[in-house]
Amino acid sequence: MNEQITILVVDDDQSIVELLRDFLENENFRVKTACDAAQALAVFRESEIHCMVIDIMMPGLDGFELCRRIRAQSSVPILFLSARSDDVDKIRGLTLGGDDYIVKTASIGEIVARVKAVLRRAGSRQEISRGILDYGRLKINLITREVWAEGRNISLTPKEFELLQLFAQHPRQVFTYDQLLDTFWDGVGDKHTIRVHLSRLRDKIEADPNQPAHLINVWGVGYRFEGR
Repeated sequence: MNEQITILVVDDDQSIVELLRDFLENENFRVKTACDAAQALAVFRESEIHCMVIDIMMPGLDGFELCRRIRAQSSVPILFLSARSDDVDKIRGLTLGGDDYIVKTASIGEIVARVKAVLRRAGSRQEISRGILDYGRLKINLITREVWAEGRNISLTPKEFELLQLFAQHPRQVFTYDQLLDTFWDGVGDKHTIRVHLSRLRDKIEADPNQPAHLINVWGVGYRFEGR
């Protein structure tokens, strides 16, 4: 990894911060730290940050709110680090724009490996700063919330964009009907609700909605995104 890549670690547990810093610096990353969201926002404004590792439960603003504020100005890769393993928290974090969600029972080696994986997926610094997911015929600008399919600008509703963003940022990950209902409809609705919204989204972004290349139904389970 490039020694100029800077990781911002945000956690109020100093022992975790120091451990992560030691391991990340051993991998030639530059590491900056913050103990809460306010300090993290100040560091982010003052420094060039290429990736963030954020705890969720912190004094003051929590990690979700910190992510929301960062996403309002940047698409820098964000990994949530939490003691909570609930699916609802995971999906909420990913929906807010997180790139990964790691439970604190994971080893430090695994956390570092997933930081590297997120950086690889994000691509070059220019792509990170532009906030564009490029899947060939389908392009998504996470900052301006614009979508193009085969060069055409596609108009999506806020919920359609949030659904597409969640899928496109996590290609090949299967999201179940229950996870999607809990995240986007507060648990109210059924499989038909999801199918209707995904069908409308397919009509807008797929070359052939009857044979989708991107939004794939995993029968009886949910949906996944293919980036081809």
